[in-house]
Amino acid sequence: MKKVILISTLAISILACNSSDNKKEELEKLKKQELELKAKIATLEASMNEGKDTIPSGIAISVQSLKAEIFKNYIDIQGRIDADENVNVSSEIPGTVVKINVVVGDEVAKGQVLAETDARAINQSIADLQVNSDLVNQIYEKQKNLWDQKIGTEVQFLQAKTNKESMEKKTAALQQQLLMTKIVSPINGTIDAVDTKVGMLAAPGMPSIRIINFSNLKVKADVAESYASKIKKGSEVIVRFPDMQDSILAKVNYVARAINPSTRSFTVEVLLDNQKEYHPNMVARLNINDYQSSGPIIVIPVKTILKDETNASFVYVADGKKAKKQVVTLGKEYNGNVEVLSGLKEGDMLVTAGYDVVNEGDEIVYKK
Repeated sequence: MKKVILISTLAISILACNSSDNKKEELEKLKKQELELKAKIATLEASMNEGKDTIPSGIAISVQSLKAEIFKNYIDIQGRIDADENVNVSSEIPGTVVKINVVVGDEVAKGQVLAETDARAINQSIADLQVNSDLVNQIYEKQKNLWDQKIGTEVQFLQAKTNKESMEKKTAALQQQLLMTKIVSPINGTIDAVDTKVGMLAAPGMPSIRIINFSNLKVKADVAESYASKIKKGSEVIVRFPDMQDSILAKVNYVARAINPSTRSFTVEVLLDNQKEYHPNMVARLNINDYQSSGPIIVIPVKTILKDETNASFVYVADGKKAKKQVVTLGKEYNGNVEVLSGLKEGDMLVTAGYDVVNEGDEIVYKK
């Protein structure tokens, strides 16, 4: 029995050894096949790339050749269109409107009668005075003739003269009241609104008709006190009208010298031409030039500026096929650009794309 067990154990050991040897042989065979396949793949790739340019190594970047230019800085504030001659006229005395002579859009001249109120009572009073005035004038003339001939008393002459003058003043006062029944334009302009109708009551202070002189429009804005020394009459300003999708280049026409104590601001004004249909109270954006470089200077995009461990500002420039770190001194910044006071010159190739992945001395290639 022991012999049988021993023989069986020996047979199993022999089979296990044979199985292990077979696996090793198979592994060696597969590795050899792998090497042969890699060699064939490399040969095929080389044959396929024959005649083609070799792909350059290095970090892909884009560059910009620097040129000196005048740098301008602007402040951005909100303003509104205003008219010096924008008036609401009303009747000078209470009365009922009996006639309206204009409609919206009419061009009117200074002194033109726009509407009239009921003047019957005043006209009646003038007529009554006229009758008495004729009598008073006749009495005065007779008393004057007598007095010239040294007939009658001086008192009689003076009384007749006083009555005549009093009657003339009363008549003049009524004539003035008659004029006040007419609503008259105080300016040249355009009728912008008629807020009254025939039969309505008109009274002093009650707006009836609005007139605007559109040939004398301007933009007014309030500027912070801190800019008082930087903005002058004649400063360049870009006026933008968001609602009209329009803009104009103009000059500051007026700069207030007084500072508003409640808002700590001062007023600036820019005159507009009358070639376009601007509207009073329309919103406007003013970009006022408060700084300009004394001469051409290097200007670069703010996004290309990096900071090192000492918090110094630097950029990368292309120096042949290498990236070069260049420390810069910066000045004013506006609209995504900044002036460079030192560190760069005309002709330098500023890295504008890829600046965030290159390092000093890195090999670079230029994007097409």
